[in-house]
Amino acid sequence: MSFALLVLGIALLVVTNLPRRGRTTSYENADHGGVVVYWRPGCTYCMKLRTRLRFTRLRYSEVNIWRDPRAAAFVRSVADGNETVPTVTVAGKAMVNPSKAQLLEAVRTRTPHLASGDGKPAGERD
Repeated sequence: MSFALLVLGIALLVVTNLPRRGRTTSYENADHGGVVVYWRPGCTYCMKLRTRLRFTRLRYSEVNIWRDPRAAAFVRSVADGNETVPTVTVAGKAMVNPSKAQLLEAVRTRTPHLASGDGKPAGERD
């Protein structure tokens, strides 16, 4: 039983660290007017946020700071010189280690163009 849980845990760790298809980009190519999630492999806080965002309709891009020196420099510039991730920008305004609720609230107030046609933010499900 414990071996099965170990294998399941390792599989979950691997899956949550994989870049999301269609969301991965570089600092240079990210849509800085929208939502950008800066992350790094192995970061449990990144895994938590990225997993929770999978269950929303929020459109966002992801930048791995270990693969993009400009992204790492940006994160350091907004996190007191540290590479604290996840760091998320919403319409160019940075949030260091936000919760899903904080992120969705920022989307609601800062980026009405990302809202869905039903008047709800794109990140919320019915």
